[in-house]
Amino acid sequence: MRVCVCTIVHHPEDARILHRQIRSLLDAGHEVTYIAPFRACNVTPWREISPVDVPRAAGRKRLRALRAAHRALEEHSAYADLVLLHDPELLISLPRSVRNRTVVWDVHEDTAAALVAKGWVPGPVRPLLRPLVRRLETRGERRHRLLLAEEGYRERFREPHPVVPNTTFVADLPPAPPDDRRIVYVGHLSEARGALDMIEMARLLAPEGVMVELIGAADPQIRPHLREAQREGVLRWYGFVPNDRALRIAEGAMAGLALLHDEPNYRHSMPTKIVEYMARGVPVITTPNPPAVAIVEPAGSGIVVPFGDPAAAADAVRKLRADAELRTGLGKRGYEAARARYHWPVHAEPFVSQLEEWAGRSPAAV
Repeated sequence: MRVCVCTIVHHPEDARILHRQIRSLLDAGHEVTYIAPFRACNVTPWREISPVDVPRAAGRKRLRALRAAHRALEEHSAYADLVLLHDPELLISLPRSVRNRTVVWDVHEDTAAALVAKGWVPGPVRPLLRPLVRRLETRGERRHRLLLAEEGYRERFREPHPVVPNTTFVADLPPAPPDDRRIVYVGHLSEARGALDMIEMARLLAPEGVMVELIGAADPQIRPHLREAQREGVLRWYGFVPNDRALRIAEGAMAGLALLHDEPNYRHSMPTKIVEYMARGVPVITTPNPPAVAIVEPAGSGIVVPFGDPAAAADAVRKLRADAELRTGLGKRGYEAARARYHWPVHAEPFVSQLEEWAGRSPAAV
């Protein structure tokens, strides 16, 4: 099977797109053409894929990227049995030649709800965009196949669609126990994701010898705050690091942070970073978003702190630092729960099989 994968919004080394979905397709013997902003993100494509470079859609600068994606899809989808799209705006720019092919939209987020947290969308415009996004989703469902990243997204659509959850790879052997020196965060840094709270928490903990390490790209309005905190020596900001390497940095940390704010898009989206911390035996400190609580509390893998409260998050760190038995137990239980429930290979086979079915191909017909 030949699959044409396209994103103009996500980083080309996005964990869901590259490290899980594309990796699974390649392992199953399928061919992948990957349309993504490689040069814009300074990424060298994997040798196993056929890369096609396009500009990146960022903020309000999206038209050039959409036009480039339109041309690339028109050219390269002709050789594909299936087209896999990862951005809702690509549904608008699909060439006519592609619309008659098997097109799959991978629904990563609640797009309408996510607009509230997008700093580049003017506040007065957000309520006007929501009905337009809902209509786009309705049209996308009518014309194409859908994969959902969350069970909670089902209610947005009329028909049932398969769910491919954001899980992770969990090692066969338990990781080393957590230390008492480092706190980590892996993921995009924005105000809604708690970036300013983590910076303030770092300032509270730095005099006590605790280092906060933030691993991920940051929104433009957050970058000056991060640079200032780095100059003060209270945290380390790595910038974007590919997911596999970022998680190796996180291994052995005293805690992993998931201080999301109480935003509509987060109320029914599983924070993948929580599962990634657990898979590496890192205790979790999270705010009380329902999906986060539903993972951490039954697993006994972390501490829940109030929204927007850096002092409470710092107190949770102090609690872990003072009690080696507590942090070791949280890390051990988190690893065991991740291995039992959130190991990506369990979901990889159904994902690949579903695409094969939609493309009308058997695993041998590649």
